[in-house]
Amino acid sequence: MNRNFMRLPVVLLFVWSAAGAGVAAAQTWSDFSADVLSDAGGQTMQGRIFVAKDKTRMETPQSIMITRLDRNVVWILMPAQNAYMEQPLDPTTLPKVSKEMPGETERVLVGPETVNGEPAQKYKISYTQAGRQDAVYQWMGRFEVPLKIEAVDGSWSMEYRNIQEGPQDDSLFEIPAGYQTFAMPVMPGNLQAMSREE
Repeated sequence: MNRNFMRLPVVLLFVWSAAGAGVAAAQTWSDFSADVLSDAGGQTMQGRIFVAKDKTRMETPQSIMITRLDRNVVWILMPAQNAYMEQPLDPTTLPKVSKEMPGETERVLVGPETVNGEPAQKYKISYTQAGRQDAVYQWMGRFEVPLKIEAVDGSWSMEYRNIQEGPQDDSLFEIPAGYQTFAMPVMPGNLQAMSREE
C-alpha cells in the first residue's frame, strides 16, 4: 500500500483539528458545500466540504473523509488505491459548520469586518471542551455557516469560501462501488510503545 495512505490519518487530523471543537452526535447541520482553507502551525491545506444534515464529506488532494453521524462512523477513502478505512466516530474531530459552538460559555460581538470581500460580524467566543477553557474568533456572514474561525492565540484558522447552500447528492456520503477495505497495520515502534505502557 502507498505510504501516503499510511500518513493519511495525520493529514486528516490536521484538517479536522483546525476546525475547532466537536459537536454532539445527534446534531444536524444545514445543507451546503464550500471550499475550505485551513492553517495550523504555518502549514496550509486546501480542500472542499459537502454537508447534508448529519453527514459531511471533506475532500483534500490526498484523500476523502466521510463522516456519518447517523451510523457513528468515519470512512477514510484513498481514491488512488480504491481503498478505504473505517473508524469509529470521534466527536472532538468533527468540522465546525454551524454558528453555535459546543460548550459555549460566552459570545461577545467585536464588530463588523470583511472576510474575502464578504461583510461579516466578528465574535469572540469562549467555550469549554474536555474540561479546558478555550476561545476563538468567529466571523458570521449572510449564511448560517462561519466564514472564518480562528484561535484567539493565532495557532490555527479555517475559512469557508464560495459557500453554496442547498441539497447535496446522497452518493457523496457513500463508499464508492469497487472500494476495498484496508486495515492500518501496527508498526513495530507502536508495539514497543504499547509494551512499555504495559
